[in-house]
Amino acid sequence: MTDYAEEQRNELEAIESIYPDSFTVLSEVPTSFTITVTSDAGENDETIEVTLQFTYVEKYPDEVPLWEIYSQENLEDSDAEGILTLLQQQAEENLGMVMIFTLVTAVQDKLNELVDEIKNRREEEKRRKEEAAEEAEKVLFQGTVVTIENFLSWKAKFELEMAELRRKRQKEEEQQQAGKIKLTALYLAN
Repeated sequence: MTDYAEEQRNELEAIESIYPDSFTVLSEVPTSFTITVTSDAGENDETIEVTLQFTYVEKYPDEVPLWEIYSQENLEDSDAEGILTLLQQQAEENLGMVMIFTLVTAVQDKLNELVDEIKNRREEEKRRKEEAAEEAEKVLFQGTVVTIENFLSWKAKFELEMAELRRKRQKEEEQQQAGKIKLTALYLAN
């Protein structure tokens, strides 16, 4: 017959020595404790942190322990659901053996994967923005392709604008000449 209490005590001692800074006992009966798991630092020293709460059931390790995410930092809800699913999968695979260390290690690996995914998403977004900026710059330098039709259309508009400018200048010159003639006539009349 398995001595569940003895196995639980031994595992608890081992877990406490492995995670001295992140391990906290919440209650003795039933045995409940938390372990804080932090990812490796990502870009800009950003980390993802999860505090997992485990509670031993009477027949642990022949039955899976209870667990929940006690607190989380920089973790999206969808990723939290993924971690809970991972815990369930790992617990079923390790049924009959003490498994808390295995569960915590699996969560640690998952958090590191998430940090890498976030980094990759940011790099992809940066690359997309750079490509969009390059395309916008190309459009500026490309301009309009000159064809015979485009050129003839532009030339007709240009010649109309120039003719209009010439007419305006000619009118201005005529008005100035008329003003000079009047002044000369006035001067001679006196």
